[in-house]
Amino acid sequence: MDDISLIQQRHHLVVRELGGEIDLEIGPGDDDPSFAHTPLLSVPPQESSADDHDENKNMSIVSQLPNDDQELLKSIPAKRKKKVVKRWREEWADTYKWAYVDMKEGTTRIFCSICREYGRKHRRNPYGNEGSRNMQMSALEEHNNSLLHKEALRLQLASKDKIIADKPIYVKALMSKSAGSIVEAALKRDPNELEFIQSVQEVIHSLERVISKNSGYVNTMERLLEPERTIIFRVPWVDDRGEMHVNRGFRVQFNQTLGPCRGGLRFHPLMNLSIAKFLGFQQTLRTALSPYRLGGASGGSDFDPKGKSDNEIMHFCQSYMDELYRYISPDKDLPSEEMGVGTREMGFLYGQYRRLAGHSQGSFTGPRLNWSGSSLRTEATGYGLVFFAQLMLADMNKELKGLRCVVSGSGKIAMHVLEKLIAYGALPITVSDSKGYLVDEDGFDFMKLSFLRDIKAQHRTLRDYSKTYARAKYYDEAKPWNERCDVAFPCASQNEIDHSDAISLVNLGCRILVEGSNMPCTSEALDVLKGANVLIAPSIAAGTGGVVAGELELKEYNLNWAPEDFESKLQEAMKQTYQRALKAAAEFGYPKESPEALIHGSVISAFLTIATSMSEQGCV
Repeated sequence: MDDISLIQQRHHLVVRELGGEIDLEIGPGDDDPSFAHTPLLSVPPQESSADDHDENKNMSIVSQLPNDDQELLKSIPAKRKKKVVKRWREEWADTYKWAYVDMKEGTTRIFCSICREYGRKHRRNPYGNEGSRNMQMSALEEHNNSLLHKEALRLQLASKDKIIADKPIYVKALMSKSAGSIVEAALKRDPNELEFIQSVQEVIHSLERVISKNSGYVNTMERLLEPERTIIFRVPWVDDRGEMHVNRGFRVQFNQTLGPCRGGLRFHPLMNLSIAKFLGFQQTLRTALSPYRLGGASGGSDFDPKGKSDNEIMHFCQSYMDELYRYISPDKDLPSEEMGVGTREMGFLYGQYRRLAGHSQGSFTGPRLNWSGSSLRTEATGYGLVFFAQLMLADMNKELKGLRCVVSGSGKIAMHVLEKLIAYGALPITVSDSKGYLVDEDGFDFMKLSFLRDIKAQHRTLRDYSKTYARAKYYDEAKPWNERCDVAFPCASQNEIDHSDAISLVNLGCRILVEGSNMPCTSEALDVLKGANVLIAPSIAAGTGGVVAGELELKEYNLNWAPEDFESKLQEAMKQTYQRALKAAAEFGYPKESPEALIHGSVISAFLTIATSMSEQGCV
């Protein structure tokens, strides 16, 4: 039984809806006549204080008064010790959700249910007989605002756990005992890294037939699952008001067996080590599947660039690079754009790297044309997703023209997916952000797409689009998977499609899903989609466009590409990736008509490429 259950059993904490009451008292209530004489806590007897002596003295004086005066005093309501009942106010909701009461070294204290600690002022009695309600709330709020609590809360939110109950890890049933032992070892080593464990399970599920044919791959996989280098560091920075802040930086150089690392940087408040590892693992497989010999890495910070000025972002990026520059170079590791990191952030990062390293050899992938990089680098991933969808449809004797497409996200990848879908005559109808999604039944065209980009550039809400186009609607706190579609392009974040979303997609006619974001489907959602024969293009295959463009700009370093030449090179690379995945799938008994063919084939091809090189290089 977990700690929270034990705590709830001991303290019977009663929480009612907003406007009700929260009763922190254990024992008799106001209706109990003995309540006024019952101590709220059992405490050892103490010597009477001066106040108690004065009170007893006053009582003795009252007893000596005349009878008439005594009757008069009895008619005055005596002060009664009130039961401690807190009004469940909205502004206190966040506090009480994480606060609980427990004993520590014989003293009752208020604890934080996330980090299991109490602050300096938490030593006050939680039942209110030591300090006023305001003092109690001040003690709770002090801890709620402490760095200790914020870090614990960030880690928990990043894993999408609830405060009162731990989220169970969905464990897939594996036919092979050898494959199961790999997952079991990963769970034992990193039990709290939910995103990483999920990605490991999906990969092992795809490799079951490979492992059953060669048990030696169990050891190879165990070595692969441990990153070569994990860097965690402090990132201090100063805001425009002169106040100092500290964030946590990450860089996971997952595997360099095939060559120097490539991988994104993500700036997002929920970024943590588990996400950095899962992204690095996915990138390792993606680069192995690409036409180039490269390793995989990922990183970022829990810094939130939203609402920050250019000056604040510059200070943060420079501080981040002050530490990271020691571990990166063109022949070691080059970072690229990811969520929360665009051309502005990459410019600041590269400028500080050049200043510290003392040279400008190589480049970061994804920056502006006028100082480094490919002119079409930012389009490459989004375009590649559409090219991959074309290849899938071509094998079905179909094309994109006229198909209804649902797209999530509204960042660089999503916008370039929309652009290329429009160019091929498809009907993209949705985009989304963190607040909800926008649907235009008439479909987006180039003029509407330009308007969407203006909205995003001005940091406005997607809701403003519906004020200009009357037939468009914006739905708060919803996802676009409730719209009828033929093809879905999830391009927002990991696990954005859950079990119920997958059922909606199937029921509304979706037949192809192309993963634009890393691991956009939960394990349960994947089971639903595969069971309904929805063809799935995994992100490690469909998302190789960014890898291809990054290497083209480094190896050929031709800054004068015509868009047609660039797209031709990109299409050829995506075709090679598609064919490699299907070939590997066929070799292990997955026909290309199977909904699992591309998923399993992509993982198998990437893994075998890495495993061969690991075997040749020995135990390193």
